[in-house]
Amino acid sequence: MTIARCLALLTLTLCPLAAQAVPLTVQLRGPGGQPLAGAALAVEVKGRPAKTSTAKAEIGQRDRQFTPQVLIVQTGTAVNFPNFDTVRHHVYSISPIKVMDIKLYSGTPTEPVVFDKPGVAALGCNIHDKMSAHVIVVDTALFGRTDDKGKLTLDLPPGEHSVKAWHAAQKSPTLQSLRLSVPAAGGNATLTLAD
Repeated sequence: MTIARCLALLTLTLCPLAAQAVPLTVQLRGPGGQPLAGAALAVEVKGRPAKTSTAKAEIGQRDRQFTPQVLIVQTGTAVNFPNFDTVRHHVYSISPIKVMDIKLYSGTPTEPVVFDKPGVAALGCNIHDKMSAHVIVVDTALFGRTDDKGKLTLDLPPGEHSVKAWHAAQKSPTLQSLRLSVPAAGGNATLTLAD
């Protein structure tokens, strides 16, 4: 078989997969209609893996702040907590999805923390009370944070999908479930959080 024929077969094989996803810009709004900047948004597509065993992420500590203050990861992600400050930190969470306690340390702990349950984990530092962050754990690889206009663009297959969303201003520390309809041509959609 010639190289040209192999490339043609590969193109025919892969094109239907590429054609299945269309760009959709989702705007997430609060109950008062205001755009929610910095919100976590995750789209669950049937047949796609919910968990990962290879993904890695990190939340550092710099200038006595967590960075980033909101981290979104797929279920099963190993998260490192490097300390770039000259002072030691004591990172903890008592959230039901991940109870953790990294005692006073400098540098980077030897073992990352694996976030193996979906939901929202609130983090703090036992030494610096003003330090806080959230790890949003979702059962999909299709996720992101909304921009300053509350928008996020993802390539999604057309159809009905389940969405999980969270924003720091919510009254509840849990992910909200929403429905999303993706038209065959893609486009725009607006979703509204309940609280």
